[in-house]
Amino acid sequence: MSLLFALSASQADEGMWLPSLIGEGRVQDMRAKGFRLTAQDLYAVNRASLKDAIVRFGSGCTGELISDQGLLITNHHCGYGQIQQHSSVEHDYLTYGFAAMNRGEELPNPGLKVSFLVEMRDVTDRILKGVTHKMSEAQRTKVIDKNKQAVVRGATEGNHYKASVEALYYGNQYFLFVYEVFEDVRLVFAPPSAVGKFGGDTDNWMWPRHTGDFSIFRVYAGPDNKPAPYSADNVPYVPKKSFTISLRGVEPGDFTFVYGFPGRTYQYLHSEAVRYIQEKSDPHKVKLRTLRLDIMNRAQAADPAVRIQYAAKNASVSNAWKKWQGEMKGLKRLGTVAKKRAFEERFEAWAADRPEYAGVTGRLSVLYDSLEPYVFAQDYHNEAAMAIELLRFAGRFADAPDFRPETVARLRETAAGFYKDYVSAIDRETAQALFCLI
Repeated sequence: MSLLFALSASQADEGMWLPSLIGEGRVQDMRAKGFRLTAQDLYAVNRASLKDAIVRFGSGCTGELISDQGLLITNHHCGYGQIQQHSSVEHDYLTYGFAAMNRGEELPNPGLKVSFLVEMRDVTDRILKGVTHKMSEAQRTKVIDKNKQAVVRGATEGNHYKASVEALYYGNQYFLFVYEVFEDVRLVFAPPSAVGKFGGDTDNWMWPRHTGDFSIFRVYAGPDNKPAPYSADNVPYVPKKSFTISLRGVEPGDFTFVYGFPGRTYQYLHSEAVRYIQEKSDPHKVKLRTLRLDIMNRAQAADPAVRIQYAAKNASVSNAWKKWQGEMKGLKRLGTVAKKRAFEERFEAWAADRPEYAGVTGRLSVLYDSLEPYVFAQDYHNEAAMAIELLRFAGRFADAPDFRPETVARLRETAAGFYKDYVSAIDRETAQALFCLI
């Protein structure tokens, strides 16, 4: 999914649009605020467009190609795990940064993938084919999953692409996303933490934020410029399009838009869901993560090697921990629950003479009330039981019941990666703290 918002000197028009659905009407509005491109410049299938220079980095971050030799820039926190993996007490790239002086010094990152969007299209009719209102949720899911598999199979047969079908607007619309996925991605440059993490958790999720939040990688391909496993013979990928970096700077009132992979939006949540987040879910999750962070922080402060081993884990835990604190404060300060309830009252008044919609918000309230104990238990499962590293690690073996040589080799590699950055004393103390709290 992609995010695009326009900003002008006098006002900001914000929104989230899929690039393929940005038509001339929206573009004309953007041009009035200083935009100088066309809809085809933003997204096109048969010629180079901005989508060809913007990638999904790893599992959810955004990156941009900034040269015709596969050079890619992303956030420092997005590359943080890879920087940590290459760091040691002797080579502390986290603290002091890293710079490859030539391509031979660039560092490979097994498991890291970069995905280029090839095409996206609405497949709602195909995914909902055979679905009726009389079906149970289990029956509906079964039909939809079968249809998804057929659509993905049709998009990937006879080519090297990867594809997925994603539900948008709570399952009211489905889109097929087709990607070209590269798995030879090498670290080129990382700033020292004094730059890349300037302000730390104090400044995280805050505005303005004065941090050099960037890292640089390079995408490699086979001799045919197609995705290939890591090899010394691979060459820098030549993208269809890349960005140039302007040295002129920006001026007040300059048109701005952001294009990337933001994840998801919860704009349409029911008031009861927002109340649960503000009053119950976030407070408990923050408490559980505070315990984990206190234990990690003490261990990291006592041992330089542990500081490096747990740097990425600490950053991952603290990121949501900080976000949830701000989320609670923001929801309370803005009175979001009351605003949601007022909106739902207006909706019910509008729906009074529309049988298909009348009473829907009240029925949702009943459902949320009945589900809350189970969701609360799920929160504790995710933040307590699944916070134990050894339990998560053991779960990786559940999907590999056979003992074929390739399976054993993969599990050995998984185990080596896990134990490289695992300290049993931290995990044991974490388990005791979390389970005693429960």
